Amino acid sequence: MFLNNHTYYSLCYGAIDTSELLRLGKEYGVSQLVLTDINTTSACIDFVRKSTDFDIKPIIGIDFRNGVQQQFVCIAKNNEGFHEINDYLSGILHRNERIEAIAPEFKNVFTIYPFEKRKKYSLRDDEFIGVRITDIPYVRLKKCDTSKMVVLHTTTFRNKKDFNAHRLLRAIDKNLLLSKLPKEEQGSESHKMISLSELKAAFTEYPEIIENTERILNESSISFDFSDERSENQQTYTASREEDWELLLKLCREGLSYRYPEMNEIIQARVDKELEAIKQMNFVSYFLINWDIVSYAYSKGYYHVGRGSGANSVVAYLLKITDVDPIELDLYFERFINLFRKNPPDFDIDFAWTDRDDVTRYIYQRFPNVALVATYNTFKNRSVIRELGKVFGLPKEEIDRLTRSYAPIQPDSLSALVMKYSEYIHGFPSHLSLHPSGIVISERPIHYFSPTFISQKGYKTIQFDMHTAEDMGWFKFDILSQRGLSKIKDSIRIIAKNYPEVGELDVHDIKRFKEDERIKKMLSEADAVGCFYVESPAMRMLLRKLQVDNYLGLVAASSVIRPGVAQSGMMQEYIKRYRNPERIKDVNPVLYQLMPETFGVMVYQEDVIKVAHYFAGLSL
Repeated sequence: MFLNNHTYYSLCYGAIDTSELLRLGKEYGVSQLVLTDINTTSACIDFVRKSTDFDIKPIIGIDFRNGVQQQFVCIAKNNEGFHEINDYLSGILHRNERIEAIAPEFKNVFTIYPFEKRKKYSLRDDEFIGVRITDIPYVRLKKCDTSKMVVLHTTTFRNKKDFNAHRLLRAIDKNLLLSKLPKEEQGSESHKMISLSELKAAFTEYPEIIENTERILNESSISFDFSDERSENQQTYTASREEDWELLLKLCREGLSYRYPEMNEIIQARVDKELEAIKQMNFVSYFLINWDIVSYAYSKGYYHVGRGSGANSVVAYLLKITDVDPIELDLYFERFINLFRKNPPDFDIDFAWTDRDDVTRYIYQRFPNVALVATYNTFKNRSVIRELGKVFGLPKEEIDRLTRSYAPIQPDSLSALVMKYSEYIHGFPSHLSLHPSGIVISERPIHYFSPTFISQKGYKTIQFDMHTAEDMGWFKFDILSQRGLSKIKDSIRIIAKNYPEVGELDVHDIKRFKEDERIKKMLSEADAVGCFYVESPAMRMLLRKLQVDNYLGLVAASSVIRPGVAQSGMMQEYIKRYRNPERIKDVNPVLYQLMPETFGVMVYQEDVIKVAHYFAGLSL
């Protein structure tokens, strides 16, 4: 019976989170509940996923409004209907248009118009007039035709405190004093869930209205696959999975001749093991799409760095997605892809800041269903205190005082209200923003799952964050920006101009750099200013202490300085053993056997895995 319900993803309007709305529905004995946030579906996927925990059938839609003025409510009959309303909302958001008073003709959507006195309606088959309890006296008096009417009871709040928070949010959104907030910019305090019996009793003389409402609920359903095996990524890179597999094998063979001129059984066994896992986990297209992206960068002369757990993959190394040899560094592939792990693989690919936008543009042009991932900006403690202070009209000095946690407060003052509601609103989403780097490439159209808005740089962006994207089975592609790469590019250009006899330089020829005596000397002298990640004063001090003059030493140094290792005391012990080999005599022989390159000290995440595998018998 509840066709119009909001969460706090109705930004700066709603006051209930998704789980609480479902809990409220269960408390009132609701078996079917419709989520229709205002001009957004940010909470829909989470709502559907969580609904089974509350034994509630989820139904989703959108409350289309201009500001707070309700135009109509659309409820998806099925997934195709959800796709339709996402398409419609996306068009409005992309063009930055107002919502028309009349909805378009949908095929799989119920549309409900709010009841207005003395208005004549021309309705299609799946369109209805939504009647509230307060409208019943007029309907009775004028003996209105109820054959196309449904119950439209709105749920936005739980109690008076929610309503007060709503008014504060509206004032923040409109940048007004609370005392100046117009009534038409607020919801009604009556927009609370009531018992089904109370709601039906209000419409008892109009059974047709109740029947129409129940018909909408019974004929609407939505389903998404949240199983561990789900995948909504683009399923194939070529025309078929078989062709994808053949292409990946071909690229690996070519990569082997470039990366490993001297082949051996260890390398081949590692490649075979990874390929088997990649195929079994259905990640072939994921690797090929990443390869396509970096291949485009190569073709344009753009430099990139592949990092993250993807550096543990020798297949990624062969495809030139990364430049780290995981065999040389004894990196476990299982940290990247594990048959027993639910988390999706993740490549972080850095490009120069001058090149990243073009790479993003290429991805949008190259693949049919692409979108950026959003993130939710939430009300933080100090910022919400400042916003509420302005809404209540407090002077700046008082607001500054309140942001200091030790400030004394009079219990009956406006300042006390600011602090009370700042805690209440803390964590509410305030607006949608962009994930710093996440892109999804989908098999199905993006609007099957979410509407999109246009980012400042003109790219389609979904209305939910990376966690919801992962719930849906999307593995995001992280396309990041790194200024150091543009400096390398500039340096190569200067060298080519001033020393043409040097010829073309291959910045991915890592072996050559490892053996360069001048680089070793610079490392040992901590001459690393301007070198990303190892230029900080603390890092250069560590390089001096260790007198690092080789690649593996640099890798270890860049790891021991990380907070976990440094704060546990392992960094100090590593330095002592590095500079005084006599200390190694006292090391646990098993630990030393497991980690000889770090003198028995757990420096890398792989070291922790080794120890857990050996002593606890855990699988890799």
